[in-house]
Amino acid sequence: MPPTVEEIDPAGWADEFDELFAQVVAPFFGRREPRVRARSYLLGLLSGLERKTGWSLAEFAGDARPDGMQRLLNHARWDADQVRDALRWQVAERLGDSGGVLVVDDTGFEKKGRRSAGVQRQYTGTAGKITNCQIGVFCSYANPDRQRVLIDRELYLPESWFADPGRLVDAGVPEHTRFATKPELAWKMIERAADDPLLVFGWVTGDEAYGDNTALRQRCAGRGVNYVFAVSCDHPLVLGGARTRADAAFADLGQAAWQRVSCGDGAKGRRWYDWAWIGLDEHEGQHQWMLARRSISDPTDLAFYRCAANRPVGLPELVRVAGSRWSVEECFQATKNEVGLDHYQVRKHTAWYRHITLAMVAHAHLAFLAAGPPPDPGTDTDDGEADDLATQGARPPGTIAFQQRGRGRTRHAGPAHRQRDPPPARPPSPAPAPTPTPNPLVTLATPPPSPRPPQPLPTTTTPHRSLNAAGVLAW
Repeated sequence: MPPTVEEIDPAGWADEFDELFAQVVAPFFGRREPRVRARSYLLGLLSGLERKTGWSLAEFAGDARPDGMQRLLNHARWDADQVRDALRWQVAERLGDSGGVLVVDDTGFEKKGRRSAGVQRQYTGTAGKITNCQIGVFCSYANPDRQRVLIDRELYLPESWFADPGRLVDAGVPEHTRFATKPELAWKMIERAADDPLLVFGWVTGDEAYGDNTALRQRCAGRGVNYVFAVSCDHPLVLGGARTRADAAFADLGQAAWQRVSCGDGAKGRRWYDWAWIGLDEHEGQHQWMLARRSISDPTDLAFYRCAANRPVGLPELVRVAGSRWSVEECFQATKNEVGLDHYQVRKHTAWYRHITLAMVAHAHLAFLAAGPPPDPGTDTDDGEADDLATQGARPPGTIAFQQRGRGRTRHAGPAHRQRDPPPARPPSPAPAPTPTPNPLVTLATPPPSPRPPQPLPTTTTPHRSLNAAGVLAW
């Protein structure tokens, strides 16, 4: 996660902030007064203030009243979408990687009253219940170096709002706005990222609320966007000419079909699970798989993923992408705890977008500080090989870990990266299985130099297939 405000080394902080402000925010303010106000607003969001409301931000800036901050969010002339686009370009330059993952998810903002744009009693995972709240749908960018940042946002307007035109007008909702589901809002953000020639990414992921949406998967396939979406246990598919569901498809797999793989680092070290995959027929030119994750401590705890890619990939890559989904939750935690993403006190549609966008810029500032200076063009040594499996130390049969790497360029770890908890002991591996057939489609990178002799790489199994016919997912 990006460092907290208190953890940042002050050396270089101001220069980094001024550069980011000059590139992302300042060009879109024609007048000096709101431009200076926006700078003060961002500095307040990055401060150690416990609550970052209009009043507290105004006091932090030396103002006697919050009028200036309120005017910045409600009436000043500037386009938050232009700032969002400029932020995405900076993310592309500073954190961009061909193995990058877009993660779509939503988060709730609990509110009182009924006048704030989009507010109503609805379920939010933030509270874990139905409550009066607004819902924002977000897109984050995560690279293989575990650097992540929010790059886009959309306010969800419940369908009930469109039955009351006067309510829309009072909240300042633009006249052309039409009802859109959360997956439809997610697609708008994915499409914007795909249309951006500067932003490189390899995958999209999201939870069941997005993976279960057929239209979203079809749109990704139509644009040639690779994805690993979580899906429900009853996700329908066809195997061997018979209709079945995700949990039933994996129920009959033997132990040899499961591999112990780390899906990346968590707060307490590597996250280990058992994984299995089932190969399916190509659809619209994309390779198709079903992926299952099984808890080591509770084998009845399973999760399922629908996967598609424009090229053959190995199990470790699908697992890496599936594990990247949690990065957006870490973004939500960081932006709410550190830069006041949910501290706003505004009602208007435009004001919501402006505050959220500025909070995203503040969060990106922390992420860029953690990542270190941009790479020099000459340090990019990407040779086009796939992410390699970790080769540090012998691995018991059936246990695989992958080494998360960028494009071969040097990155500088920030304070947050140096303060990780020590990793837990590696979990025991299942009983050795018969030697699997190597997957000829997976290319393993040459291991990095090490003072120890390199260990042999474990083999990777091909996905399990039905004995009768290749599976075809029911769209």
